[in-house]
Amino acid sequence: MDNDRVHDCLIVGGGPAGLTAAIYLARFLLDIIVLDAGDSRAALIPCTRNHAGFPEGISGVDLLARMRAQAEHYGAEILPAKATALRKRGAGFEVECPRGLLRAQTVLLATGVVNRPPPMLGPEEQNKALAAGLLRYCPICDAYEVTDKAIAVLGSGERGLKEALFLRGYSANVTLAAPDGAASLSAAHRTETERAGIRFLEGCNSVRIGEGAIELGFGSGTETFDTLYPALGSDVRSELAADVKAARSEDGCLLVDAHQRTDVEGLYAAGDVVLGLDQISHAMGEGGVAATTIRNDLAARCPLLRPSL
Repeated sequence: MDNDRVHDCLIVGGGPAGLTAAIYLARFLLDIIVLDAGDSRAALIPCTRNHAGFPEGISGVDLLARMRAQAEHYGAEILPAKATALRKRGAGFEVECPRGLLRAQTVLLATGVVNRPPPMLGPEEQNKALAAGLLRYCPICDAYEVTDKAIAVLGSGERGLKEALFLRGYSANVTLAAPDGAASLSAAHRTETERAGIRFLEGCNSVRIGEGAIELGFGSGTETFDTLYPALGSDVRSELAADVKAARSEDGCLLVDAHQRTDVEGLYAAGDVVLGLDQISHAMGEGGVAATTIRNDLAARCPLLRPSL
């Protein structure tokens, strides 16, 4: 790598938001590079059927491959590496990665979030369950696929209840299963589950992948379901923003304006790392907005990029 090269924009994250921004910025004839650690949450989707333009569905892996190819077709450089540190240097930035030091006038963080999986399942079991549709993380994306099936929601409190209530619109057979040691539902929440016809079971201490089904253990007994939705929250990948003291919410989401600017000049954010809907289409939209903003902000520094779009 040319360590003296200063890119117009460095994008951290090779998911739907980052790659959409890369396509836009490359077509704006800017010098950009994408750091892709290969851990986009979209890659875990076996088949998404609510993404516009693919009525028969498309896997997350295939969608990302198409987007990478499109970005590279227009000149974007994609580096398979993980950013490990971010520093402000004058009007620009330095980003460290295992391949060396990269410099850019602007940085777009599209690092996403990580779902918290059931602690009873190892990584290999999780991947197997996801591929088989036995483990699902996004009812907005795929509740349609489990219409009228036996659904379990692993969680408790407000988060678990809301997810169970959402899924109740798709099936009359919904169970809210509180993990062993989790706080029980309040009296008001119990009343709400009963009114909605949702079963509530406490003390879930095991999850096992069966043949075409998923089994949850409760003490000495088990319950079998067609699919399981963990409602355990997620962890936001916003550590790099902390390096430059960008403003974040209590949950770690990056705070941006209507044009995806953070409060650090030259630093932008898009996708699930920003408080939002956690949807591919939404992330792509934010990627397009961020890219256009970056182009226009750079144009303000360099008249040769004008007129602004």
